[in-house]
Amino acid sequence: MSKASTPQSTIPLSTLSARAGHGQTNYQRIALAIDFLQHHFTRQPSLDEVAAAVHLSPFHFQRLFTEWAGVSPKKFIQYLSLNYAKGLLQEPRSLMETAHSAGLSGSGRLHDLFVKIEGMTPGEYRQGGEGLTIRHSVADSPFGQVLVASTDKGVCHLAFEDETTKALAELQHRFPKASYVAGQDAHQRAALTIFRPAGETGGTQPVPLSTIKLHLQGTPFQLKVWESLLRIPEGQLRSYGHLAHALGQPKASRAVGTAIGSNPVAFLIPCHRVIQASGKLGGYRWGPTRKSALIAWEAARLHGRAAEAGGE
Repeated sequence: MSKASTPQSTIPLSTLSARAGHGQTNYQRIALAIDFLQHHFTRQPSLDEVAAAVHLSPFHFQRLFTEWAGVSPKKFIQYLSLNYAKGLLQEPRSLMETAHSAGLSGSGRLHDLFVKIEGMTPGEYRQGGEGLTIRHSVADSPFGQVLVASTDKGVCHLAFEDETTKALAELQHRFPKASYVAGQDAHQRAALTIFRPAGETGGTQPVPLSTIKLHLQGTPFQLKVWESLLRIPEGQLRSYGHLAHALGQPKASRAVGTAIGSNPVAFLIPCHRVIQASGKLGGYRWGPTRKSALIAWEAARLHGRAAEAGGE
């Protein structure tokens, strides 16, 4: 990807959405750029071409993208490639290796890497949430808006959403007999810090994953699959078959895939880290472009932290 020409005058990033065409949010522009890069990957489009596709000047696009991803578009594109995904499948890092790279001193602190899951009782599961009070709110994330909902025991739903009304209807369909209250609680606030990079100034800093609680409606098999997803380190990928083997059911790849597809908590339960054995991304409940963005964004963050630790 060729470099941008002479920079133009600086415009605050908060004003870009209003000025740069079609009322798009910053993430929508990022998603369009990722789509463009993937469709034209073989000819390596220039920065000017990609910027034009999302209705921004090359300077403002480079600035917007680098702020979102932490790396330049040219660097980011390598994390979108099939070969990169295949490499992660062929050489997966263990959780212990990830713990060391994250600065955790030994296995005693591995629990810090895990979100806590509590399954709903059989009664809550069968009765459509009767007796539950579910609070819900909409928040911004690097991947668009999310609808997040919680009971008094933990987060029960977190979904990327483009239409709030439709997203809320989906939540109410899952818990038709629950009582609903608009608002945010401590469980939601803790969960939403996951989108903030460590060390970012201002606002709420990320909390240890072990303090985030989920209260989920699912069968015993679904809960088992979702718990296994929590053990895939950030920046790493696993195949559906690998996950089935890890669960002790090597012939259950299809069932595992179905359970992954019904995951009710985006990002925190990282179903985006499971792809096909070929290296192709496969399906994703919230869209293939968002799955690409999540995988590459995490890879960029991981490599950025590694570079900082190495003094680069």
